[in-house]
Amino acid sequence: MALFPSESADTSAAGEAAAVLREFVQRIDAFDTPTPDAATVVEIAVGGQVVGLRPPVVRAFAEALRTYQDPRDRGTCDHCGGPRLDDNFICADCGQSSGVFGQLLRERAARYEPPDELPG
Repeated sequence: MALFPSESADTSAAGEAAAVLREFVQRIDAFDTPTPDAATVVEIAVGGQVVGLRPPVVRAFAEALRTYQDPRDRGTCDHCGGPRLDDNFICADCGQSSGVFGQLLRERAARYEPPDELPG
């Protein structure tokens, strides 16, 4: 991924975002009977394209944004409170294991006794 993406990459990302937003509007609008007084109350500009939102769409959009959960979100670290736990619940900020898995690792490590040296 380039540090400074080309204008065409920006344009295609904006175009995709606008298309997805328009599809969302159409899905919500399908449940409402159009009326003459159903005015657009919010306009979102995406890469030069403007998408209008009526009140039911605004409510649905706000709810979708509020309830979104990033699939990479694994909670916060028990030790430092950082939000960056990896797939193994190891904190990227402090390096400690978090949760029950982390507790198990710490307990096992505390009981570890190195083996006696082999005769040789």
